[in-house]
Amino acid sequence: MSEILTGVPFSELQRRRKETGHDRLPPGQRLIREWPVLTYGGTPRVETKDWNLQVWGEVGQERILSYDQFLEIGVSEKHNDIHCVTHWSRYDNTWQGVLLSTLFEALGVKDSATHMMFHCYGGYTANVPMADLRADDHAMLAIAHDGKPLDAMHGGPVRGVIPSLYFWKSAKWVGGLEFMNRDAPGFWEMYGYHMHGDPWREERYG
Repeated sequence: MSEILTGVPFSELQRRRKETGHDRLPPGQRLIREWPVLTYGGTPRVETKDWNLQVWGEVGQERILSYDQFLEIGVSEKHNDIHCVTHWSRYDNTWQGVLLSTLFEALGVKDSATHMMFHCYGGYTANVPMADLRADDHAMLAIAHDGKPLDAMHGGPVRGVIPSLYFWKSAKWVGGLEFMNRDAPGFWEMYGYHMHGDPWREERYG
């Protein structure tokens, strides 16, 4: 099985298959074709001309990037599967966006950063360990899905995509990245969701 199917290094895929006995579909998941919209609260609608990305915390220089400045960092394409904590999985998604590994290098993220918090238009937050972000070479801030710009319902204009974790960690409507030297709960984590969220270990709730 190629790593392109899951968005994680092949060595990590081997570990998960050995631990869980599952191949491409994590335990407790069912495969679907559609892409459900699950949102708590309203749907922020932000035009690209008004969008910006604020970056602060454990970085060389705190910055605010416009949409054009963000794209200038470099757009890549990745193909992977996604797994929602509500038990659905969707195979073979194609994303375009800026890889987080590339973004981290451009921003000068410090080694002291152990976790990153997504901050989103509308107030949503999600915490992710830097170790997962660095290991998942498909992790990105996405601007398009399957060849079409992300609409607001699916988190456009820019959303996180971290296919190695449950999809609530792939925050919609991203407008800020906070790099932290400790862990802290995001929105759903404060309501009992798992602080990590590995679908292969069924880390759904804390």
